[in-house]
Amino acid sequence: MNQERAKWQAVRDDYAENLGKSVVARLETKGFKARYAATSEEARQILFFLIPEEASVGIPGSVTLRELGLIEALHKRGNTVYQHWDAALNPEEKPRRLQEELSSDIFLTGSNAVTLDGTIVNIDGTGNRVAGMAWGANRLIIVVGVNKICRDVESALARVRDAATPPNTQRLNMATPCATTGYCSDCNSPQRVCRAVLILERCPFGRDAHVIIVGESLGF
Repeated sequence: MNQERAKWQAVRDDYAENLGKSVVARLETKGFKARYAATSEEARQILFFLIPEEASVGIPGSVTLRELGLIEALHKRGNTVYQHWDAALNPEEKPRRLQEELSSDIFLTGSNAVTLDGTIVNIDGTGNRVAGMAWGANRLIIVVGVNKICRDVESALARVRDAATPPNTQRLNMATPCATTGYCSDCNSPQRVCRAVLILERCPFGRDAHVIIVGESLGF
């Protein structure tokens, strides 16, 4: 990185830290155990601290966690990892794998958006991810890049529909309008993936819930 570019990157890094730590502080007032990680590597180290080596880990659909290389790293570490994106699964095995994700010792997921006041916003097609975030006897860990921080719930929902859903429908080869246009048209397509909405205004009662805000752009 040349000197001029490094100067502007330093400003971006400072901005990300200021924004990320502001949201961490708000999340903590709402009952979440929140931390800021400046880099992907720092986030991985926090995750290894929060996830015991003997723990089973359920990972629903999350580009963020795959960008962090978490699945490979956890396998290498010796953790049992359940994830329904496993290419070796046949269609009959997928429902069982979804249940295994939910019942793992750790439910590890990304998030579509988080607001400045610490509200966590997600939209699912199947609902397995929002179900695991809303309730469980296991430890919940949510990893969020600073690119997903929004001012309020309204802008968070707009972000999910316009910034997260179109690339995800492309990734899944879904025949929805947004896969072609790049933005939401509130469709009634049979393959519509915006079906179940979860807004976590506070940490659910009795949940050991952790949120890591990463000072990088991660996921969709």
